[in-house]
Amino acid sequence: MSLMSLTAIELQERIEAELASNPALELGDRHYCTSCGRPQAEKGSCPVCSRLSTGSGEEPIVFVSPREDFYLPSRQSTSNGIPSDEIIAETDDLPTYVLRQIAPELAPDDRLLAAHLLTSLDEDGLLRVPLIEFARYHHRPTSHIEQILRLIQRADPVGVGSPSPQGALLVQLEVLGETQSIPPMTDQAIRQGMDLLSRRHFTELGKLLGISTSRVKQIARFISDNLNPYPARSHWGSVHQGVEPAQDVYHFPDILISRLNDNPDSSLVVEVISPLAGMLHLNSLFRQSIHLAPPDKVDEWQNDLEQASLLIKCLQQRNHTIVRLMQRITAIQRHFILHGDAFLEPLTRASLADELQVHESTISRAVAGKAVQLPNGKIVPLSKMFDRSLHIRTELRQIIAHECRPLTDTEIAALLKKKGHRVARRTVAKYRAKEGILPAHLRQPLQTAG
Repeated sequence: MSLMSLTAIELQERIEAELASNPALELGDRHYCTSCGRPQAEKGSCPVCSRLSTGSGEEPIVFVSPREDFYLPSRQSTSNGIPSDEIIAETDDLPTYVLRQIAPELAPDDRLLAAHLLTSLDEDGLLRVPLIEFARYHHRPTSHIEQILRLIQRADPVGVGSPSPQGALLVQLEVLGETQSIPPMTDQAIRQGMDLLSRRHFTELGKLLGISTSRVKQIARFISDNLNPYPARSHWGSVHQGVEPAQDVYHFPDILISRLNDNPDSSLVVEVISPLAGMLHLNSLFRQSIHLAPPDKVDEWQNDLEQASLLIKCLQQRNHTIVRLMQRITAIQRHFILHGDAFLEPLTRASLADELQVHESTISRAVAGKAVQLPNGKIVPLSKMFDRSLHIRTELRQIIAHECRPLTDTEIAALLKKKGHRVARRTVAKYRAKEGILPAHLRQPLQTAG
């Protein structure tokens, strides 16, 4: 019986099916921490509360969580998740992905309105339809529509639902400004010189804003490195660019990572979601009654008991392995988890298997199909922690963002080689397409200062 490769959703379905068909299984009481109310897989001290006084440092707090919801609260939400009866069908589309993030913060009627707004997005994730049309259709004031749209725009991908690329950049700039410093005049450059920025007429934009061309270039590089005028392309790609989606979109995380007390210097809290963990037991009455089974039922009852025991054992083994796995991954990739792609450390399944003294196939099964919700609320595949191409793709983005003229894939490969990355031209083309970047002949040349 293999449970290792199952996602949290699949595991829950598997356990519920076994409970429905096997009388030797039963559910016990759910345990909660008396201090924080957190659901626990077993009685005893809460893994988080017990570390509150000593939670600073690099060592993560990793534990199995039997929580019923599959999300951490968003930046603005006071809810812990979305009730299962309010979750719409799981599909890899942008409206569904965004709606699941904001649903806990909306009344039922407003969820329908939000769904209408989201299904009206174009393929770039922009909302080109005038808000007055939604206001008339739903008989609500435009100000109420704007309030819901504001919530949509601050979901992931940030800026989705903006009326224009310029609007998307401004929303992203506002959100980014909450956590890091922004180059002066960036807001004005976007508001007053969007056309000049897009055509890279930096000298003209500098004159318009009354700043030097070098300052404008600094602003342009910041925008290129941190913002995206077409929010949908961050996950879904675009037919305008003719590229495939950059990655799968995950709606239900299997692992939740947060900061202890929201302190950036504290330990990371890692919850390995295992529905009904600590609640699944052998039915003691059934076990005691086996010797009373009718002769023609003895084998069947014994088989039920063995299958129930095996399920519980496999579940414990699965949880133990994933906890050990996440202890090492979180320790190794802490800076990536907190600060982004540029900080991903080299890590292979083979090296991790060797360190944990398990077979590499065990690591592969434990990672396959799993998703992680990061402290910033973004959900990424667990396999991203092992993505050897990610650092190269980050370098590639930097090279193209700072190019003085459109570089060919061959030229980019040569520059990457100087940085210690040996990649073929075809690989560069593959990574460029994965990042949603146009080929050289379609990228506009940089307008240098005269």
